Amino acid sequence: MAINLELPEKLNSTVERARLAAEHIFRPISRKYDKAEHEYPVELDDLGKMAKQARGGDKAADSSSDGESTVNGVNLRSVLNARELSWGDVGFMLSIPYQGLGNAAIAAVANDEQLERFADVWAAMAITEPGFGSDSAAVSTTAVLDGDEYVINGEKIFVTAGSRADHVVVWATLDKSVGRAAIKSFVVPMSTEGVTVARLEHKLGIKSSDTAVVRFDNARVRADNLLGTPEINVKKGFGGVMQTFDNTRPVVAAMAVGLGRAALEELRRIIEEAGHEIDYDRPVAAQHAAVAEFIRLESDWEASWMLTLRAAWMADNKQPNSAEASMSKAKAGRSVTELTNKAVEISATAGFSETQLLEKWARDSKILDIFEGTQQIQQLIIARRVLGKSSADLK
Repeated sequence: MAINLELPEKLNSTVERARLAAEHIFRPISRKYDKAEHEYPVELDDLGKMAKQARGGDKAADSSSDGESTVNGVNLRSVLNARELSWGDVGFMLSIPYQGLGNAAIAAVANDEQLERFADVWAAMAITEPGFGSDSAAVSTTAVLDGDEYVINGEKIFVTAGSRADHVVVWATLDKSVGRAAIKSFVVPMSTEGVTVARLEHKLGIKSSDTAVVRFDNARVRADNLLGTPEINVKKGFGGVMQTFDNTRPVVAAMAVGLGRAALEELRRIIEEAGHEIDYDRPVAAQHAAVAEFIRLESDWEASWMLTLRAAWMADNKQPNSAEASMSKAKAGRSVTELTNKAVEISATAGFSETQLLEKWARDSKILDIFEGTQQIQQLIIARRVLGKSSADLK
């Protein structure tokens, strides 16, 4: 079957808005906030308001299909938006009000009533704890039902936008003895008594995005703030909350694609200014070594984008995409780190100097191969899906 890779017309406005923001808002202040870690980029406030206003029109467009049997909706729109904004600055993309990773979690598993109630929140995502990184099944934060409220206790680390968002989606267990089946996600207002931001982390990259430690000390939240069903289904495991990753991993992959495109464009400029033509009609072996490396990196980048589109399209069309989501994240995360580091290497002093953004992009890229599941975790998930193995069979 032929595949049409042209962008649906209804998504043109999404791409155009994001591209303008990336070029005219993000790029000019990218270095400023890289050097001013933890300082809030106030320039994003107006962008957040515009994104909020545009969301209504986007939802109406997403409800329509482009054919009799296919849909291009919220997931494809999200990856396009992430790609364009990350071309400007990944840290800013993660800092736009009302577009947090927690919002993607709400969109993935919330019921209709919750979708309406949380439509205007800015939600961070709190999964990782001091005792574990990529093993999400090791959640030890607890949620105990008390009347019509859950009481949450625990500590979360590496919470993106944790000090800026007004809500946080928290992963907690209803019963530690049951294992992963008891892990649920809760939407918790940051203003809730018992919720505190303990500290902000100092990081290698994405310095314009804050990364917080958030503690929950007998924090009470409405029982209907639990996303999904409160029932503990041992046979199903924690597939409900894990569905979040099927939506967010392609978005992270798209962020890597956007950052990778920025580095490729700058590397192309440097190579061509040095007098080396990039000729796709000539054998790679017959061209300058820098050109040959550029073409190889660009082909990897293209593959990352194709995998990302596929994973997003499958999500929009209600097709199981766990393997494809991990494939896109694994490929894009690995490709962008190699691409940006090679760009620094080939560009020599220009790449290592703060006169250009290449060295910043190399630092920013590393997180895209780590959060939402490391490279190793993605490969493990892919192997399980391809081989038909369970997590107990293949560790």
